[in-house]
Amino acid sequence: MIKLDNLEVRFDDFHALKGIDLEVKEGEFFTLLGPSGCGKTTTLRAITGFVEPSSGTISVAGKDITHLAVEKRNIGLVFQNYALFPMMSVYDNIAFGLKVRKVAPAEIKRRVEEIAGKVDLSEEQLVKKVNQLSGGQQQRVAIARALVTSPPIICLDEPLSNLDAKLRVQLRNELKDLQRKFGITTIYVTHDQEEALTLSDRIAVFNKGNIEQIGRPEEIYNQSANEFVANFIGDINKLDAAFLRRAGIETDQQCYIRLERVYVNQLKPHHVDFGKATVADVEYYGLYIKYTLDADGSTFKVIEKASGVDIYQVGQEVEVSFDPNNIMKY
Repeated sequence: MIKLDNLEVRFDDFHALKGIDLEVKEGEFFTLLGPSGCGKTTTLRAITGFVEPSSGTISVAGKDITHLAVEKRNIGLVFQNYALFPMMSVYDNIAFGLKVRKVAPAEIKRRVEEIAGKVDLSEEQLVKKVNQLSGGQQQRVAIARALVTSPPIICLDEPLSNLDAKLRVQLRNELKDLQRKFGITTIYVTHDQEEALTLSDRIAVFNKGNIEQIGRPEEIYNQSANEFVANFIGDINKLDAAFLRRAGIETDQQCYIRLERVYVNQLKPHHVDFGKATVADVEYYGLYIKYTLDADGSTFKVIEKASGVDIYQVGQEVEVSFDPNNIMKY
């Protein structure tokens, strides 16, 4: 559906994108993930036509759109700040793209009301000014405006970053439901690892203008391609030489293990028995508990479900084990 081939972008002396190659399938929810300044938003802006590539090509359904004008690409776009017209009504904001295309008023009314219903905007809200709405409602308006012209592709640039945590989770779920309902090809930019893991069919992890790994969420998390990806995606323990020696592992590679794959007082047949450790800190999150453990100077963290287990106390001695197959080596 969308293909980037050796895409490069330079801003004077700054090399923003360095030979980006990726392909997004039709109907896929594809996320560009990475820290600030890594190139993910520049990639999105190149796809939508707001940034001119220095070299390489962008194609959609086999058609080269690298130098096509923004308005001719038929790609829906939701900005981080929504870019709505604050003094216009919700109806007029959603209808804006249709009016520019000179769609008949009766058809505009039909399509605006239809899309408003799908994103859960009421008739009462349609007549309000945008600046009278909450952040979550404004986000729905921005999505409706992007979808009302029936684009084959929608691009979203950190659309949830300005919302509070609870609303972000709620709208994240709604966004995924909408994407499934419409079956629209979606490119989503975020720096939030949890957002990327929960929303995406596939993820491209960016770092300093390069793509470090492309894969399904479970591949990115469980089979991280390198140290950058392992450290960027979720919490992880870097295992020092003392830890590895105590567990009977000799290696010159850098070793990591996810927090939930270190076990406290749960020795199983295929586990390595690491031995005793002391609880140095306890963080209670409701659904889970995060322990910081100390074993002769080796410090590491463990996550356990909070339901149905005893909460270990600071200073308490526990038995630690893990499956050596869960160690990532680089």
